[in-house]
Amino acid sequence: MSATDSDGPAESIGVRHGMFGAEGSGDTSGYGRLVRPITLPAGSPRPYGGYFDDVVDALATALGEDIFSAAIERVVVHRDELTLDVSRDQLPAVAQALRDESSLRFELCLGVSGVHYPADTGRELHAVYPLMSITHNRRILIEVAAPDADPHIPSLFRVYPTTDWHERETYDFFGIIFDGHPSLTRIEMPDDWVGHPQRKDYPLGGIPVEYHGAEIPPPDERRAYN
Repeated sequence: MSATDSDGPAESIGVRHGMFGAEGSGDTSGYGRLVRPITLPAGSPRPYGGYFDDVVDALATALGEDIFSAAIERVVVHRDELTLDVSRDQLPAVAQALRDESSLRFELCLGVSGVHYPADTGRELHAVYPLMSITHNRRILIEVAAPDADPHIPSLFRVYPTTDWHERETYDFFGIIFDGHPSLTRIEMPDDWVGHPQRKDYPLGGIPVEYHGAEIPPPDERRAYN
């Protein structure tokens, strides 16, 4: 799907039962009967509004129309934020153009956020990079997805060295492998830890906690409220 034909209805990828969608270990939130659809924002038609049109046009000029069409899968304006859905193989080229083009100059990458959508078949793992242009006082997001069966995304360390620890944390908690990272090792969990704790399918687990003489069981052993 190209950015030019991406507008349409929001994409529904599943239904969440309970506050957090916990399965197999009981919903301890008290919202067991809450049922909500899981939807992803639709692509947005032009005009995008504000400086968003200028950013997209400048990026298309910097990359060239052919590369832009192949690289930008969707343009989304949602809650006053511009998100560019980027093909993972074109991620470094897009990031470098956003950094170096004088009319863009997104010099600062503010981190990496991992997201896990188990029901988004073939795109279960997402990485979101918030970028800021200090020169032009602008902010955008670039988002890239990878399948759970092939969780590889090119590292942006060579373009934005500040992503070093952020990519390590996203690898640690979500299992996204950032190809080309200089030292992709765990940063929070022990080196021999099994699994990635912030994935939606990771068991709640935990240990009992003593508080004022009472013992509070771990989440997977508490009473469920379904």
